[in-house]
Amino acid sequence: MEFEDLSKEQRILRVLRKVLGNIVKETAPRPGVPRALSDDTVAQIRDLFGLIAEREAELAEEGGLARNERPRFADAPKAAHAMKVHRPPKKPS
Repeated sequence: MEFEDLSKEQRILRVLRKVLGNIVKETAPRPGVPRALSDDTVAQIRDLFGLIAEREAELAEEGGLARNERPRFADAPKAAHAMKVHRPPKKPS
C-alpha cells in the first residue's frame, strides 16, 4: 500500500513512528557515555511505540488488511518459485 493511499490517521502514525525512531537513534549514546534521556523518558517512548503499534493494528483490522504483510523490494527474490512439471511420454500399449 502506497503512502498516499493511507488514511490521514495512518499517515500521521507512520510519520510519528519514523520521527520518534530517528530521535531515539540520534540520541543513542556511544559505549561508555551516559544516556541523554532519563529512564522515565525512555519508558514513555517505549509506551508510545506500543500505542502506535496497537492503533496501527486496529486500523489494519478495520481495513481488512493482513497483519503479517511485510514490505518487499521489487528486485528481491520471491520466496516461492514456479516450476514446470513435464510428464513422461506415454508408453505404447
